[in-house]
Amino acid sequence: MRWFKGVVLAIILLVVLLLGILFAVNNQQAIPLDLIWIELPSASLALWLLLSLACGMLLGMLAMTGIYLRLRTLLTRAQRHNQQQRKELDRLRTQEFKEAP
Repeated sequence: MRWFKGVVLAIILLVVLLLGILFAVNNQQAIPLDLIWIELPSASLALWLLLSLACGMLLGMLAMTGIYLRLRTLLTRAQRHNQQQRKELDRLRTQEFKEAP
């Protein structure tokens, strides 16, 4: 089953790579990018679109970092509390056996 998962992943990556190449080949028009305060030099449309996609992905990951860290801290606290509760339960169980005649 593991090899099947690897083969499916390889096929998906190959399809994405081929679509990326096809996208770059079909969008070779050189256009300048005007960002209101600065005009960037002419480059292919595919390059500008892929750069904007990469910037958006990085900004999205950066925005999610705070939420991820908060959830990770809550998980750590919950695990610590769970461990304390287990120790307390084990202590109470052993205490019950010691008190029984």
